[in-house]
Amino acid sequence: MTEGETQAAAPRVVLFDFDGVLVRGDAFSLFVRERYRRAPWRYALALLAAPLLLALRPFSRRWPLRVLAGIGLLGLGERRYLAAAAAFAAVLARRPRQFFRDGLQALRRHQLAGDRVIVVTGCEHALACGILQQLGLSELEVLASQLRPGWLGMRLLRHNVGRRKVQSLAEHGVGGWQVAYGDSMYDAAMLQLATEAVLVNGTPALCKKVEKALGRAVTRVEWF
Repeated sequence: MTEGETQAAAPRVVLFDFDGVLVRGDAFSLFVRERYRRAPWRYALALLAAPLLLALRPFSRRWPLRVLAGIGLLGLGERRYLAAAAAFAAVLARRPRQFFRDGLQALRRHQLAGDRVIVVTGCEHALACGILQQLGLSELEVLASQLRPGWLGMRLLRHNVGRRKVQSLAEHGVGGWQVAYGDSMYDAAMLQLATEAVLVNGTPALCKKVEKALGRAVTRVEWF
């Protein structure tokens, strides 16, 4: 079999972002908000940390969010975190209008077509996998952010966003992909290397920005 025939016989690789493509909003942020709701004392700690958050804000949006997430994870060891993530996944999967029906249908169509579907997300791995399992998508490959146990609770080990997504795919042995679905500039690196880049629910301004970064047109879809 020639190299071209081998490539033709191999299944297409199709990448899906998670938040904003399959899930409305940010799943991990929703999980953290639920932690605050269940333990109001976390709000008090966040208030005490407000001067630090305000000092960090001009330099980085990411670090204040990490501090707030850290407060949400305070006191959660690995076992308790996994249990809490699984419980929240079950609740979230049953919320009406929480997911993009069109996105889930598109993913299932790719599966039925024999494509190799990989979810590549900045959401935490256990939470993303738990939600997908609750939706009946338990056999998907998932490349996601990872946490690690710390003295005070779970902490970020690897944030799978931006160019880190491409790095994760390479480490996973994926050297190329035919289709990629994203919803923001954070997905630009992943979209750049796709034969077909698909932007989900992008505003005209975002579409223009993404196309400028990619140097070519993208396929635009409106999902509900």
